[in-house]
Amino acid sequence: MITALLADGMNNGQYVAYWVLCITCLVLIFLAALITIIVVLVQKSNSDGIQGITASSETFFGKNKGRSMESKLKKWSWILLGVIAVLAIVVYIVQLIAP
Repeated sequence: MITALLADGMNNGQYVAYWVLCITCLVLIFLAALITIIVVLVQKSNSDGIQGITASSETFFGKNKGRSMESKLKKWSWILLGVIAVLAIVVYIVQLIAP
């Protein structure tokens, strides 16, 4: 495999840089995916579910405190999903460019 890539015009330094970039991006995608899963699981559900039947009342301060944390978690989940998308595109482009 190494000899086939080297025969196609890729020198040893380019070969190492290619694999380091690909492996680094894939590890970052994996970590971002794990963190995204955790962030999404921590978020509160938007639907009331069974709590809608009991008609529990919340105070104004309880709602706002929850929303601020929920909005931060939602923002971080979108940021992490964007990171995953950008890194996936980078890996795809690098594989297209590599001979």
